[in-house]
Amino acid sequence: MDFLDFSTYDLETWTAFFKEHWLVLIIALIVLLLIVRIVKTVVKWAIVAAIVLGIVLYSGYSMDDLKEMGSKVADTVKQEAVNAMVGEAKDATFVNNGDGTFTVKTTNVELTGEPGVNEVAVSFRGAPLGKWELDSTIQALIDQAKQNG
Repeated sequence: MDFLDFSTYDLETWTAFFKEHWLVLIIALIVLLLIVRIVKTVVKWAIVAAIVLGIVLYSGYSMDDLKEMGSKVADTVKQEAVNAMVGEAKDATFVNNGDGTFTVKTTNVELTGEPGVNEVAVSFRGAPLGKWELDSTIQALIDQAKQNG
């Protein structure tokens, strides 16, 4: 069962779901909006994820559906980071940290690595995405940042 395949859901199914669960959905929406407006850290997204997970479990999705959804979200964030690397390369800055590491920064992406090592730590909009192996896109960003000065 593909959780994104809503083609089998008709208007009656959706209407029945919203009629049965409207109160829980409204409360969850209000809590999410409050959290997004009040909390300014990465913890905000953990709370949001927990609430969304609770709603998803409440609505009957299986753990396999959630794992698939999580991997799709991770892939989407990674693709956004790669797109930002490509689009923001002209504004990238290269900093030699003095401890044998370097940092490349753009508006949304930050890479930290060591010369000669085949991986860099990647952060996107301040949230760490882990260590990524160097590929042509990352290397091009590093090279462009060096040229930018």
